Amino acid sequence: MTDVHDKATRSYNMSRIKGKNTKPELLVRKFLFANGFRYRLNVKTLPGKPDIVLPKYKTVIFVNGCFWHGHKGCKYFVLPKTKTEWWLNKIKETQKRDREKEIELNVLGWKVITIWECELKPKKQKETLELLLNSIKQ
Repeated sequence: MTDVHDKATRSYNMSRIKGKNTKPELLVRKFLFANGFRYRLNVKTLPGKPDIVLPKYKTVIFVNGCFWHGHKGCKYFVLPKTKTEWWLNKIKETQKRDREKEIELNVLGWKVITIWECELKPKKQKETLELLLNSIKQ
């Protein structure tokens, strides 16, 4: 199966995808700030450059996109019908890197919390953010 877009269009579309300051990430940050938490962003000295770092609580938060991190069983993770093998390898490498970075952070004494993009959709958002508060305070 071939791509529905020409190379230039596909390249443009892919270039518009953000890695930082995504809507789900901004939602979590706004919630944390409103609840009195102060944090650092994308700390380069920590493995995996976590999206949100709460030094006071020795906690890091990754806000993962369901597609890019291969969220198993999620309706937002659909493997593309074109270049399927390439995408599968790319996503598997991302998952492997995620696991490695989480282990490294745990060894350094950091608590790692992962929030999935689908958990921040309107139906689950309130529950997810309440669970986040409880996880940080434990």
